[in-house]
Amino acid sequence: MARVLLFGRLADAAGWRERTVEADSLSALRAALTASDAQLGEALAGPGVQAAVDKTILRGDAPLTAASEVAFLPPMSGG
Repeated sequence: MARVLLFGRLADAAGWRERTVEADSLSALRAALTASDAQLGEALAGPGVQAAVDKTILRGDAPLTAASEVAFLPPMSGG
């Protein structure tokens, strides 16, 4: 089971910040999160949302293991 971390508005949308989820790939994890919470799925699909697997930001899919840590990061803003 991958350890999933949500930050900022993503955590607000889900109502949680950390949870473990059974998934063997990043795309399967996104699908599982969307199936369990449509509002979170919509937020994860939003522009600028990034995923980091084991502290490395990825574009596209990636395999996950039971020891994987996946962080979903909302778009950054600031000045």
